[in-house]
Amino acid sequence: MSSLTYDLTLAGLSVGSAAALTGVGLIVTYRATGVLNFAHGAIAMVCAFVLRQCVVEWGWPLWAGAVVTLLILAPALGVLLERFVFRPLSVLGGDPAQTLVASIGVFVLLVGGAALLWGQGARDDAPELVSADPWGQLAVVLVLAAGVGAVIRWTRFGRELRAVVDDRGLAVLGGIDADRVAAAGWAFGSFTAGLTGVLLAPYVRLDPYGLPLLVMEVVAVAVAARMRSLPVAVVVALAIGVAQSQLTRLHPSGRGEPLLQAVGANLFVVALLIASSVLPRIGTRDVLPRTATARVPTPQGAWIVAVVLFLLPLGFAGSDLHTSVQVPALGVVLLSLVVVTGRGGQISLGQAAYAGLGALFTALLAAGRFPGLPRLPELAALALAVVLVAPLGLLTGWPAITRRGLALALATFAVGVGVSRFVFAQPYATSGLSLDRPEGFDGDRAYYVLELVLLALALLAAHALRRGRTGRALAALRDHESGASAAGVRVPALKLLAFVAGAALAALGGGMLGMGLRAFDPTAYDPVRGLLWFAAVVVLGADSTLGALGAAALLVGLDAGARGGVAAALIGVLAVLVGRFPGGPYEAVRAVAGRLRPPRPTALTPLGARLRRRLRPPGLAQPQARTPTRAPAPAHRPRAVGPEGRAVLTTHDLQARYDGFTALDGVDLTVPPGRITAIIGPNGAGKSTLFHCLAGTIRPSRGQVRYGGRNITRLSPHARTRLGIARTFQRLAVFPTLTVAENIQVGAEQGHVPDPAAVDRALRLFQLDGPLRDAPAARLPTGTLRRVELARALAGSPDVLLLDEPAAGLDTAEVSALARVLRALAADGTALLVVEHDLDLVAGLADVVHVMTAGRVIASGPPARVLETLEARETAV
Repeated sequence: MSSLTYDLTLAGLSVGSAAALTGVGLIVTYRATGVLNFAHGAIAMVCAFVLRQCVVEWGWPLWAGAVVTLLILAPALGVLLERFVFRPLSVLGGDPAQTLVASIGVFVLLVGGAALLWGQGARDDAPELVSADPWGQLAVVLVLAAGVGAVIRWTRFGRELRAVVDDRGLAVLGGIDADRVAAAGWAFGSFTAGLTGVLLAPYVRLDPYGLPLLVMEVVAVAVAARMRSLPVAVVVALAIGVAQSQLTRLHPSGRGEPLLQAVGANLFVVALLIASSVLPRIGTRDVLPRTATARVPTPQGAWIVAVVLFLLPLGFAGSDLHTSVQVPALGVVLLSLVVVTGRGGQISLGQAAYAGLGALFTALLAAGRFPGLPRLPELAALALAVVLVAPLGLLTGWPAITRRGLALALATFAVGVGVSRFVFAQPYATSGLSLDRPEGFDGDRAYYVLELVLLALALLAAHALRRGRTGRALAALRDHESGASAAGVRVPALKLLAFVAGAALAALGGGMLGMGLRAFDPTAYDPVRGLLWFAAVVVLGADSTLGALGAAALLVGLDAGARGGVAAALIGVLAVLVGRFPGGPYEAVRAVAGRLRPPRPTALTPLGARLRRRLRPPGLAQPQARTPTRAPAPAHRPRAVGPEGRAVLTTHDLQARYDGFTALDGVDLTVPPGRITAIIGPNGAGKSTLFHCLAGTIRPSRGQVRYGGRNITRLSPHARTRLGIARTFQRLAVFPTLTVAENIQVGAEQGHVPDPAAVDRALRLFQLDGPLRDAPAARLPTGTLRRVELARALAGSPDVLLLDEPAAGLDTAEVSALARVLRALAADGTALLVVEHDLDLVAGLADVVHVMTAGRVIASGPPARVLETLEARETAV
């Protein structure tokens, strides 16, 4: 081995060792708590600064500073985070969206706090804990990984850890202290973060922004290890480190030289892009439906106050006005997050990349440096930049089609980091760029007026995407993606629309920000800014355009009027409190005000008195048995018809397998029109798998699902809904932030029912009209929500209705009312398939019963005969 190769290998092992430490810490934390700790890099940075403070500023011995930093501060920080930030979230049910926001909030808080305490400048005098010789660092990594692996595999704590990971609730019932296990995981994860920071600090730029981002770039090693395997994480980290070091000896030539050099110098970023793209299942087990909370209304007069505040800077002068011009531009950028995250429910951590591309493309077009295009006036350059950047929203929109939760967060974060490293940080793209303001708007006051006009246009665009049919579909996607697809919403196309529109708005805001500053500044669009913007929008009201404007004013105003980092620290504090105040600061203030307000005697309003007289005790009136009036089938929707002119749903030799287990084995089934077909059987018999194959959420490994004469085996759920196959869910699939009428309207609109009276008929059929019509679904009891879900399915005028345990959560009276409605639907010609455990309901409701066991149908026939046969078999056994 040549001397150069050997030296580069040693350097690569040093970098790989630090990356391996990060991977080990992230995996242990994730396995103990289910949280991908986005604050890992920030903890590393804080520990590096604390060690430097102890040794360099206060003159402590290195060993004393290391003990305080690594053995006291780092673990204590992890325990505090678990106790006061993440444990409240787990008590509330562990909503992944809130957990992610809290993790990012800790990141932002620590970064802002470090900027306040130590300033934003870089330090180059960090103490060296371990010599530059990589063997010491490698030994530390191997010992830690081996020790952790042994603890997890062979100790009681390891068994408890695996039990908590598999099923936290069941582990608690078994006597395991899950909080203690989680605290230990957080303590060790923070220890490894601190160790990573103090090992890296002497060799990289130690500042509040650079080191946290550098550490988070190497999250690729944990993703490649599927957040589980410590040996895989160590091997991947060392391999990438060595490969990145060896690539520095290559000196490519030609036009691609700068890009190839950038790839070689950022191999961990490349690995993150690849890992987040080809490993989409990371974190999907943590994706749950959103908590059913009603949207907090905007305070009265808030928009008037906002308009007045945004007009006030027109009276400013000098530096005050120069600072104010940043607010409308940042407001437009944050509106993009309202569209993507607030309304569409998609996690997007890469919006800073699109804002930066908008500013960069505007500068290149205005300078005449954009390939193939002439020099353009600044305003035309801004407009064309928006058009060019909008399709690039597919970079994050396309992965979103198959990803949710943590997997989507990683993919969007990777895109943001990739654009920052391979575009903004490269001299070939940004060197010598200047950006002027449009002609006639050179002064700050004139340019601010132009910004207000563009902000108004952006608000109108965001309003259009949050109202009407598209807005309801986006809200349904946000509240319950599977339910939206079952209602006929084109989920993939809608996700792409949200990301493309978000990219366009971010590009517009980024270009405005660049022209306001008269320069393209890559640091204004780095991935850390993207995390800060995401956290600010979420905690101040993700679905509120007013909240986005308030966040913009807060971020710009605080950092301009105080020391840098104040805004980040404040947003971080609000984000880490998301577990205690899920509705945001405004809801928290309302709750506190409500407690302080003296109690008043309660009395029924006139409307309440009338309702009380109308309602039958003990509760809401149940839906009456009346024959539903069905909306006529739309002429443009093809209907699959059987021999009698009715739709027929059938399966032929259906087989489904999961990891070698056969869930369905050659199932043939017919769901005829005008009849109620029931499927019963023990748990694990294959009932749910068969149901999902019929609904389109699972694709069988063999066989066909046919609708009339058409093979629909490969059709998506929303495509089947549009053909006339509707479904309900065992776990309620309503859209809590929409009203009852809006829930049902989604089903009618996406089913392309042309009759405007379809929604009213569905409301009357299930007695959801009157005051219930405009009630938010989040505030209604289970029995009422069952009616809402069924009414939404029927509003699309389906030919086939698939019901997954429709009686779950209903009392006896509600079950009887449901049975009457289902019989009326069958009498009207609808084909119904019911998967149900309530044998009494099945006996009194179904025309045909199929019994499943071990993935096969073992008995079929009228309910009385089939149930008697089953009873006789059980008696014989």
